[in-house]
Amino acid sequence: MTDSYLLGVIRFIGLVLAQVLVFNHLNILDTVNPMIYILFFFWYPIQENRTVLIGVGFLLGFSIDLFSDTMALHTAAAVTTAFLRYPIMRFVFGVNMEFQNFRISSSTRVQQYSFLALLIVIHHLTFFMMEIFSLSNLLLILKRVVLTGVSTFVFSVLLAALFSRRKE
Repeated sequence: MTDSYLLGVIRFIGLVLAQVLVFNHLNILDTVNPMIYILFFFWYPIQENRTVLIGVGFLLGFSIDLFSDTMALHTAAAVTTAFLRYPIMRFVFGVNMEFQNFRISSSTRVQQYSFLALLIVIHHLTFFMMEIFSLSNLLLILKRVVLTGVSTFVFSVLLAALFSRRKE
């Protein structure tokens, strides 16, 4: 087992535990719960198999659903995010991501934040559209996406900065 796989397993377990034990109980304005487990899709290696990512996304969402009692909402949103990760990366990073030595950490901060923000928007749109399941409540869906998305983005950036490898 290589270091990258071990690091991926540690991140998976750590993000599930942080989400379930801390962030699910953190109610901001009584409606906003940051969903920081999206960081897993941000940190997942670029050159890895997309099918494996979708399977791991399923396990990630399913694990959160088991502890949160959310009836497969996290699973559907995580699988959708995993499926759309590659097109989002292609949109944000362009052809640079095709190079063997490309890393997200070597891109600009604007690209990194754009990539994270798009992952969050896709995830939250899927999650809240399935939770509310009515386009007549479109403003409520957008409100929840924006409020939860901003809190998720802020906490994700803070956690990513806390656990990033320093360049020397």
